[in-house]
Amino acid sequence: MLIHPWDAAHDSDEWRAWLRTHDFGLLAANGVNGGPPVVVPTHFLFDGEEVALHLARPNPIWSAVEADPVVVVSVHDDYAYIPSTWRSDSPVPEEGVPTSYYASVQLTCRARIVDDKEGKADILRRQLAHHQPDGGYGEVAADAGPYRRRLSGIRGLLLEVMGVRAKFKYDDHRPVEFRRRVADGLAERDLPGDAGARAQQLRRMARGGQAHEQGGSGA
Repeated sequence: MLIHPWDAAHDSDEWRAWLRTHDFGLLAANGVNGGPPVVVPTHFLFDGEEVALHLARPNPIWSAVEADPVVVVSVHDDYAYIPSTWRSDSPVPEEGVPTSYYASVQLTCRARIVDDKEGKADILRRQLAHHQPDGGYGEVAADAGPYRRRLSGIRGLLLEVMGVRAKFKYDDHRPVEFRRRVADGLAERDLPGDAGARAQQLRRMARGGQAHEQGGSGA
């Protein structure tokens, strides 16, 4: 992922705050024996230091992780297509260059597979507490509750974050008036994704200046 200085996270707090509200992404592992990468869409829990998740035992990711434990968790959202007419710097709108706005965080991690029942129950407990904070689920334990017999059908993953690349691509290198014009266009168009992209652009504008840190720690 190319990250220009003006697209980078201002600091690690920025990408951490964004990631706390985006808990679904792609888990990617190197292919086995020259095969293509294995990419799995999944919910996950990021606690600020570690990623925790579980997947079904038949999932193809396991052989890939066993062969190479270095994986990537990739998350993107708040994206919108910005048409050429919105980005023209000349009196001729058609001479503008279109682009995409989006936020993206990629975590490079070292994976550890969790197969013991206590460890898997702990991952489930943590994920349920995160994804269902209002409750509504049964006891989660290795030897009790409604899920104990299903633990054999899953495997857990704990991912130690080794590096982070974060990008917030919202034309931060362009003048404020230019960005306000695009933000107005997003508000008027109001397609799915436009509100999120506009919110990110306005947030970055309110902070002022240009990003200078390449995606936080480990970029």
